[in-house]
Amino acid sequence: MIEVKELTKQYGPRTAVDSISFSVPRGQILGFLGPNGAGKSTTMRILTGYLAAQGGSATVAGFDVFSDSLEVRRRIGYLPETNPLYSEMRVSGYLKLACKLRGVPPRQRAGRIDYAIEACGLGERRHDVIGRLSKGLRQRVGLAQAVVHDPDVLILDEPTSGLDPAQTRETRDLIRELGRQHTVILSTHILPEVSATCERVVIINQGRLVADDSPANLARRLSQGRGLEIEMVLRGDPEAIRRKLAAVRSVSKVEVEAAADGQCRVLVSSDDADPREELARVAIRSGFGLLGLQSRTLSLEDVFIYLTTEEPPD
Repeated sequence: MIEVKELTKQYGPRTAVDSISFSVPRGQILGFLGPNGAGKSTTMRILTGYLAAQGGSATVAGFDVFSDSLEVRRRIGYLPETNPLYSEMRVSGYLKLACKLRGVPPRQRAGRIDYAIEACGLGERRHDVIGRLSKGLRQRVGLAQAVVHDPDVLILDEPTSGLDPAQTRETRDLIRELGRQHTVILSTHILPEVSATCERVVIINQGRLVADDSPANLARRLSQGRGLEIEMVLRGDPEAIRRKLAAVRSVSKVEVEAAADGQCRVLVSSDDADPREELARVAIRSGFGLLGLQSRTLSLEDVFIYLTTEEPPD
């Protein structure tokens, strides 16, 4: 559905997007990640026809972003970070305007407005003034304008920015539901949201692509050669805990942090065999209260920090 090849964009002497390539098949939700200034928004603006590029190519639904810009725009629904709303309009009137701007034929507009309102959970708000809605509901209206013309692709830039936890969860569920009907590119700084929503992530840093895989595969690949990390919660003297656990074979490092109620949070690193069984035996034999023990897997946040704090390869 989306094909990006060697895409390059420069602002004077600065290269914002440096020969990146990726593709997104129909029906996939892609997380598009990177630190501030990495080139995420520039890439999305190129795909939506807002910016030109100095090199490379990009197609959406088979249409070239540069030579067939109008056809591409017809097939994209875009929600920028700043929600494009008219606060004095009512929800249904705003979506009718969006239909006109998007070239939806008059006879299809009522049906498309009904679909967008239903899909985005705005059934009871269709006649409300947008400026009187909560931020979470206004974000839903922004999503409704992005889908009202039945696009093949949705490009969403920070769709949960500024929302409270409940509103974030509702918007995340809505995006996942919209992903059943549309190809979605989602850019956000809320990494747990990406893990919960996206089947695949593309990470860029300093304009270059540094990762392209599922969150689970990225964590698995980075874990190789890093040994095993075990998190424990014990009750006892911190120094005694550190000394006893450090003596276990294959343990390379023990970090102990005293917590409330005499508990200690312990992070054990092992470079060789899995020491969990022996760690449990030592803890019990030493009289420590064993309250928790589990292996620690890399999160998407760990992967993101690792890949975006390293210098990209030349």
